[in-house]
Amino acid sequence: MRGMWNRLHSPRLRALARQFPAVLILGPRQVGKTTLTRAAFPQAPYLDLEQPGVRQLFTADPLFQIESRLPGKSGALVLDEVQCVPEIFAALRGLIDRDRRRNGRFILLGSAQPTLIRQVSESLAGRVGILELDPLTVAEVSPGTPKRAWTDLWLRGGFPDALRGNFREWWEAYLRTYLERDLPQLGVRADPLFLRRLLTMLAHAQGGMLNASSLGASLGVSHHTIARHLDILEQTFLIRRLPPFFRNVGKRLVKAPKVYLRDSGLLHHLLNLGTLDEVRNHPVHGASWETFVLEDVIRREKLRHPHAQFFFWRTADGAEIDLVVECGSARVAVEIKAGRGDKIHAARVLERAMNDVGAKTGWILDQAEGTDRLRPGLARRSFAADPEWLP
Repeated sequence: MRGMWNRLHSPRLRALARQFPAVLILGPRQVGKTTLTRAAFPQAPYLDLEQPGVRQLFTADPLFQIESRLPGKSGALVLDEVQCVPEIFAALRGLIDRDRRRNGRFILLGSAQPTLIRQVSESLAGRVGILELDPLTVAEVSPGTPKRAWTDLWLRGGFPDALRGNFREWWEAYLRTYLERDLPQLGVRADPLFLRRLLTMLAHAQGGMLNASSLGASLGVSHHTIARHLDILEQTFLIRRLPPFFRNVGKRLVKAPKVYLRDSGLLHHLLNLGTLDEVRNHPVHGASWETFVLEDVIRREKLRHPHAQFFFWRTADGAEIDLVVECGSARVAVEIKAGRGDKIHAARVLERAMNDVGAKTGWILDQAEGTDRLRPGLARRSFAADPEWLP
């Protein structure tokens, strides 16, 4: 694995900096926000507001501290972990409003949580572009050796440091820090042991329908408590609640969202799976592959179409689409198979579901080789052989 990666987010970050006075980069800890920013703006002064001394200075007088560190007319100032100093947003608003014609002056980095989002919405509305930085995709990890890239990425997950060494040890340290230090610093009250148990339960039910009452009964708490903790995990990028697609087609539809741990490396760590052979021999194999492909497609499709929306489709009689990508009025149906996906029955089921959701294009993504045209507008394609392709 290479030590540095060419992030797909770089062009969009630069485009946002040309359009807005400030850019906010959101993402989980250790996902590479600082590395991306320093690569895009190598001359920009950098300040980490999580450092106690820096935090104290900016809390006492944020306007003076920002003004004294601003570079020349064409430069940017990078402020990391901005959620640590809520007072900074009012100061930024005043500075931006003094000269609204200057864009790309402030690059803000932060871990998403309700307070940060509220501060941005209230103080910097219309003044800030937002970029969500996801873990690495297959196209970013090692384009020269795609087979090794997708197998390593599937097993270890997309966090850069998890790819560099023992991913099990890295994820254990990450979880301990996240549960015991990061959440309290973000102002989140949550029992670390309870959250660890909840994450493990979600791993065993990966990609299943959310049933907060059932989870609460297993953990001895109410469904309201489960919902609150799921909000925490989603706002800090550990889980994804994929909503169902609704359309009036006269069929009984599944209305609960599906829940995924967003990173396959975290999934495998919580299930004590250290090799791909162990993953392939485990009941979670299919759900693990589905997670890996689904997240990879979503991460890259968001960059091509920032306003795209993502759903799944399932009826009470079993018709299903793993991922519905909606860009305006256009929809693409994606079915993900751990085995070969060109069976006649699978194609027929997907074709009927495509008619229900109004998708004119459908793809079955699997690990087999090549591409097979199954029906007009419907084909099977190898994600593993050609991972840089997007539907």
